[in-house]
Amino acid sequence: MDMVTPVLARDLAVLGRVSEETSTESVLRGLTATLAGGVPGCAGGSAELWRGERMVVSASHSELIVLLDSEEKAGEGPSSEARATGRHVIVQDVLREPRWPSYTGMAVRCGVRAVLAMPIVIEHAVLVLGMYGVRPGVFAARNVPPLAEMLAEQVGVALANMWDYDEVRTDAAQMQEALAGRAIIDQAKGIIMKSSGCSAEAAFDELRRISQHHQVKVADLAKLLVEEHQRNREAKKEG
Repeated sequence: MDMVTPVLARDLAVLGRVSEETSTESVLRGLTATLAGGVPGCAGGSAELWRGERMVVSASHSELIVLLDSEEKAGEGPSSEARATGRHVIVQDVLREPRWPSYTGMAVRCGVRAVLAMPIVIEHAVLVLGMYGVRPGVFAARNVPPLAEMLAEQVGVALANMWDYDEVRTDAAQMQEALAGRAIIDQAKGIIMKSSGCSAEAAFDELRRISQHHQVKVADLAKLLVEEHQRNREAKKEG
């Protein structure tokens, strides 16, 4: 049976849409649910995003999280081999698989009889997708290449869109922080200028001199100065 279905194609395309709530975790959660619901014979899905150390792990069922963690601890299993070799790994029947004895027992306890592990390289990271069947022989090797091609394209787009959007959000937050810092520095300069009668340039030089002496950022020093000034004003009003 063909593993590329219209339902799978539709749901994968939806993953590429980003919003304020989109994150790596939400994309992977959606992906594992899509695999479980859209790939014929697949009863559960998992996703491990690796960049050096494993960054994020997600699965459609909690039992699969347990299985992945046990595989990582044992250092053997289909997902580990797929990540190490860069090739798809198919287990037609866990009970007849001799390569990973410790993995086999845990897989059976989790209700898994067939496994397809698929590595996808995305922007210096490796995403290992796992598909799990409750019956043996549900993943035919001849059907894997078109599925792998679709997943590599659609998942790559979804994660790239999310990372680009996240970068824009980070840049915007940093710009907002910089503007806020500039505003507080201007307030601190005004306080110094009023108290000492100096120019704006001299007031900033004084802020910078004190910040260097005490090894604090100019913006942090300015914030302390403004807060102290406000406290003094409030104290005078109460007095």
